[in-house]
Amino acid sequence: MAESKRLNAFAGPRIIVCASGMLTGGRVLHHLARLAGDARNLVMLCGYQAEGTRGRALLEGAPSIKIHGQHVAVRAHTLAIGGLSAHGDRDEMLRWVATAPTRPRLVFVVHGEPAPTRAFARALEQRFALRTETPALGDEYDLLDLLARR
Repeated sequence: MAESKRLNAFAGPRIIVCASGMLTGGRVLHHLARLAGDARNLVMLCGYQAEGTRGRALLEGAPSIKIHGQHVAVRAHTLAIGGLSAHGDRDEMLRWVATAPTRPRLVFVVHGEPAPTRAFARALEQRFALRTETPALGDEYDLLDLLARR
């Protein structure tokens, strides 16, 4: 943490490299609050940025973002770096199901935007004859009942 705070003492333009996490918390918010207003700076966003997050707002050109209860003007440039993620992509997940020693009977697809989530669920159903569920916020499931209905 001390090393992170020392970054504040440097003068001149900066590049903020944000790991996936969509700018929802952590020390990067302090750097962002301090540096986002300067057009000489660059914010590089790695990985997926979900709807409704600060990361997504930056990518979509938001003129300001709220950090620690304060609106911060965004004048810094933003850049998305694709191909970096801690999550397996669609093809990796399909390959995992195809090579699993025991194929799952039921898969809950819960990560991603709604349309691609539904498309991935359909791909699982069609390729592997799996049952899938794409729950919405607040949905409840009785897992024993779902598995029994197979």
